[in-house]
Amino acid sequence: MVCSARLAFFLISATDGSGLYSIASPECRFGCGTAGGFVPALRDAGYAVAGVDPQAPDAPGFHRIAFEGYEPEQPVAAVVASNSLHHVGDLAEVAGRIHEVLRPDGILVVMEWGWERFDAATARWCFDRLGVAGDDDHDWLRRRHDDWAASGRPWDDYFPGWAAGHGLHAGRDVVAALDARFDRRHYAEGPYFFPSLAGVAYADEQAAIDEGLIRPAGIRYVGAPRSSARGRV
Repeated sequence: MVCSARLAFFLISATDGSGLYSIASPECRFGCGTAGGFVPALRDAGYAVAGVDPQAPDAPGFHRIAFEGYEPEQPVAAVVASNSLHHVGDLAEVAGRIHEVLRPDGILVVMEWGWERFDAATARWCFDRLGVAGDDDHDWLRRRHDDWAASGRPWDDYFPGWAAGHGLHAGRDVVAALDARFDRRHYAEGPYFFPSLAGVAYADEQAAIDEGLIRPAGIRYVGAPRSSARGRV
């Protein structure tokens, strides 16, 4: 399985966080969905981790609450935010909250996407590689294709309207909110769609990016809390 990012935030306390740089690798994969997102894999790797999301499983180590309302018992070593920040209400508030819960030597690992880069050429490339229809989270591209086709509108008119209607933050705005409070330790843009496509590997999508056929929609961000940002609202 590949991560569908249903569980948005993972707070890690019993580590220095340095090993989490590997999570920012665009080829990193963990089991996910109703099984608990990154939590089982991180626990298996020896981390003490809590999963925070309003739709989290009803199980030990998970908290059914918005990240902004969660109070860890002590500052944590790391926060992993997987495809979640583009959904939050107030980016500045959430970025500030992440900053608050992290130890001064902590680390933030973010996997995101820039929906604004999902242009007509990129959409066409993806839609040409859809697999058999299913009913899981990986079928989101087919739902977008079918909804767009039913709309009768040009893609570059339909998709920004869909994103705005769902209150999605652009990738550039997510990065700007993080840069206001964190110092980058790693940043990369690259493949994003391949887990939801049939017979497409990371390298295949990267090759299409390199050839200029599609745009890089995936974002990998690793940051360290900036001391001057502490206390900022």
